[in-house]
Amino acid sequence: MSFYNKIFSIIKSKNKTLDYKYFKNLRLEQYPKALAKWYYSVTGEKLDLNNPKTFNEKMQWLKLYDSTPVKTRLADKYLVRDWVKEKIGGKYLIPLIGVWDNFDDINFDKLPNQFVLKCNHGSGMNIIAKDKFALNIDDTRKKINKWMNTNYAFTCGLELHYKDIKPRIIAEKYMEAEDGELKDYKFLCFNGHVELIWVDSERYSNHKRNIYNVNGDLLPIKINDKYENFEPCPKPKSLEKMIEFAEKLSQGFSVVRVDFYNSNGNVYFGEMTFTSTSGIRKIEPKEFDLKLGQMIKLPKIMP
Repeated sequence: MSFYNKIFSIIKSKNKTLDYKYFKNLRLEQYPKALAKWYYSVTGEKLDLNNPKTFNEKMQWLKLYDSTPVKTRLADKYLVRDWVKEKIGGKYLIPLIGVWDNFDDINFDKLPNQFVLKCNHGSGMNIIAKDKFALNIDDTRKKINKWMNTNYAFTCGLELHYKDIKPRIIAEKYMEAEDGELKDYKFLCFNGHVELIWVDSERYSNHKRNIYNVNGDLLPIKINDKYENFEPCPKPKSLEKMIEFAEKLSQGFSVVRVDFYNSNGNVYFGEMTFTSTSGIRKIEPKEFDLKLGQMIKLPKIMP
């Protein structure tokens, strides 16, 4: 990493820390104004919470006014497993190895050689262990303890449905595909219907993303312009099954993203995300941001 990149990373990290402290100490009545200010600072666009139109604008409205207890339950990577069992069956869950409230309760001697450690209460809180004997336990403890003491609701613009999740550490089976590259299939659902699919590849090395329609046709669209496209892969045989499951799990929600993995022909549930990309990632072409926004029917706020 160059000197300038190191400086940029330090500044970025400090800004995130300042944002977290700022949002965490706000009063409820300060949320709308603070969110609008933050949204402008990261997107360069003004936010109209009284008349949101685009996908990104409506994400901000939903964060403030529709962060319901059921969303809190389903954003919890541990509790959502019961919902999946009820709706589509437990065999589509990645096998659970263990769950703990404290890092030091984990007995690594009893874990398999490969596993994935996750915190249940946010995004990006993952440790992938392909060889546990190569895992630095002290570094892992520091990372996870930091995550466990972070309320994810305040890390990226008031994703309030995360606020009341009880932090836990879970270990799941390490999953891989025959070609070694486990792709992440993300189904964007509106009122229980899949309208868009994006597929992420090389997530932990050279993250790339393709956007498809429900027929598996590649679309000239970008969601998050920092990710390049990858060479289109054949439509998975399980696509129709994943669409069916995504629609079952998303019933009753104005918008939610339901993620699956396809490992050696088997379908496994990933997670449910209610405020995808926190509503700040660039969508191209810009008209598509508005088109997606028109698909979101905002619930009425009770007086």
